[in-house]
Amino acid sequence: MTDPHADDLRHLEEKARVAQRPHTDDGLVVCDNLVRVYRTDEVEVQALQGLDLVVEEGECTALVGASGSGKSTLLSILSGLDLPTAGRARVAGHDLLALGRRERLGYRRRTVGFVWQQTGRNLLPYLTALENVALPMKYVRVPRRRRAARAAELLDVLGVAHCRDRRPAELSGGEQQRVAVAVATANTPRVVLADEPTGELDTASAEEVFAALRRANEELGATVLVVTHDPLVSGQVRRTVRIRDGRTSTETLRGPGGGGAEEYTVLDRAGRLQLPRDYVDRYGLSGRVRLTGEPDHVGVWPDRTEGPPGPGPNPST
Repeated sequence: MTDPHADDLRHLEEKARVAQRPHTDDGLVVCDNLVRVYRTDEVEVQALQGLDLVVEEGECTALVGASGSGKSTLLSILSGLDLPTAGRARVAGHDLLALGRRERLGYRRRTVGFVWQQTGRNLLPYLTALENVALPMKYVRVPRRRRAARAAELLDVLGVAHCRDRRPAELSGGEQQRVAVAVATANTPRVVLADEPTGELDTASAEEVFAALRRANEELGATVLVVTHDPLVSGQVRRTVRIRDGRTSTETLRGPGGGGAEEYTVLDRAGRLQLPRDYVDRYGLSGRVRLTGEPDHVGVWPDRTEGPPGPGPNPST
């Protein structure tokens, strides 16, 4: 005779296993319940607090958020420069928590490219633009003649062929960043990560740098993730992901040509979501809120005696 208590236990164990599984393995970049905590003797800072993110191959995605929201920490983890405290991060099949030192070095050389906001961090000052772009190929043993040819090709594709024999000090800020995009794509990475690449540039130069990132995506085949505060950049990509308090909070999807933008709130694997701040303020939401199950939607109500007819769902059931 079957023990009903044993069946209940097996059912609970299966539910727990399902809950522990990542919500999806699809995508070139998969972050699942990602946590990053920085600790000192005096303070603990939770930069990421259970962030979920999936980026499909071939996407060009903008990550936006206030200072301290965790977006730059996320890029540091995806670039292999930092390790999460907990959770799961996979890029192009690489489990970033399981990589050894040598594997991590190979990952940074071949799988990802990085563009910093500070132009001085992207290029060696004593090398020409052509030499800067060719240098990463040396570390993956590309033949010398092929290095020079590919470097020249990349500079041409990204609109800075005229800079090939100039050193960084002889380039404008926008030219430096476009050469930096060429450096980031030199070894044909699967993913290009850019941390505020237009943050120190004027509008015209920023447009040129983003055009270079778009060419890296469309013509060179790299998936691009760019952290930005620049509305020009976030307005020109199909998908914008907003990060708030260490979690993905909303996504904006745009149609072809940047039209027809629609905003979505992100529901994570644990069933949590972040309501947009203007909704919270407009409806006076704080502390506890009441939920009502409707035929085709869920209602969220302030915790007051006034409210919609009928009882809300019982959270304990």
